Amino acid sequence: MSGSGRRRVVITGAGVVSSLGATPEELYENLAAGWCGVRRMSEWKETSAPLAAPAVLRENVEKTIPRIFRRSMGRVGLYSALAARAAAEDAELSGEFLAGGECGCVIGSTMGGSGSIAETFRLLLSGRGEEIPATQFFKCVSHTASFNAANLLRICGVVESPSAACASGLQAVGLARDLIAGGVQKAVICGGAEELSPEVNASFDLIYASANAAEGESREEKTTGEPRPFDAARRGLVCGDGAGILVLEELEHALARGARIYGEVIGFATCGCGSGLSQSDASAILRCLELVCRDAGIAPEAIDYVSAHATATVQGDREEAAALRTFFGARVPVSSLKGHLGHTLGASGALELIVSLLMMRRSEILPTLHLEQIAEDCGGLDLPREIRRREIGVFLKNCFAFGGINATLLCSKFKR
Repeated sequence: MSGSGRRRVVITGAGVVSSLGATPEELYENLAAGWCGVRRMSEWKETSAPLAAPAVLRENVEKTIPRIFRRSMGRVGLYSALAARAAAEDAELSGEFLAGGECGCVIGSTMGGSGSIAETFRLLLSGRGEEIPATQFFKCVSHTASFNAANLLRICGVVESPSAACASGLQAVGLARDLIAGGVQKAVICGGAEELSPEVNASFDLIYASANAAEGESREEKTTGEPRPFDAARRGLVCGDGAGILVLEELEHALARGARIYGEVIGFATCGCGSGLSQSDASAILRCLELVCRDAGIAPEAIDYVSAHATATVQGDREEAAALRTFFGARVPVSSLKGHLGHTLGASGALELIVSLLMMRRSEILPTLHLEQIAEDCGGLDLPREIRRREIGVFLKNCFAFGGINATLLCSKFKR
């Protein structure tokens, strides 16, 4: 949606579940300290892809959700609900407002409860179908992250659940922006959530997209390593999980209640590449960059920082780098958080958006972890390798997904 007559949309709350922190501030401090959430999953030792970056929950935190709600939640539903509740509390939205119909909920994920789906089929295929709980279906469905968060918060406005793989979380924020800008809702709880499972992790290994295998290696030859976005030695992604949830709000509504404002969403664009199942395409990425600047009504020169998608796959990083090089040259600092957090799939866009908002607030840019030697095919960009002090007035967040789905979002510091 574009046009000068639309309502302005600001961000007034944020909540996270991640491998490196249970609050946005804790996550940021651990990222700034150079921590990496990737570990070898001992419980997956029989799988072909044992590396992952799992979310860490406080002890017994799930028990803070009443059982009547918790019984329909697999891990992705739990992550989403916890982060959504934290975001609503951060924004200081009242229970009356959440339940009053003027607040919506738009939360995406790659495929819903992947672990719950796998558990269901294990029971069915082993002839133990009678052991499947009556609530299992609600843990599996593709919109489990969205409806579980909405039910916990008693939201009865618009409830949607975009599913566009790694672009899901950022598409959710864009859809929320449009709901508010068009006057449909006053506020929307939005973002993305994802849960790890060995089945999903191994699927990336099978198509040689993970750091557990390199193209051309046999299964016997493959090695393991951390994700290295933009690096000459990059060999693939490492999956992570968690949730990133934001509160988007109509500006006048936020001002009227004295809300704290993280930033303003000034542009959003999403498009397909028109070909290819799993490979990024520089020309399609470039088109999405042009569309988001057109939507925001700004020139590329106004952008101060790019939070790249950059998953550490060979082609994905190359194509994104080519598009950014064409669009910005070497003028704009670019970094990726995948070296710290792994690739949190449907949660990545919203989680990394929250961190970028904190970068803007603190006037600093976090570098790409494990970037030691910039790859020749990723050259020509400004890729910080240390924390850099810099004023950020406008930043761009990129997400690109299997199926040729591109999503980009622009945020700025709030100015009246």
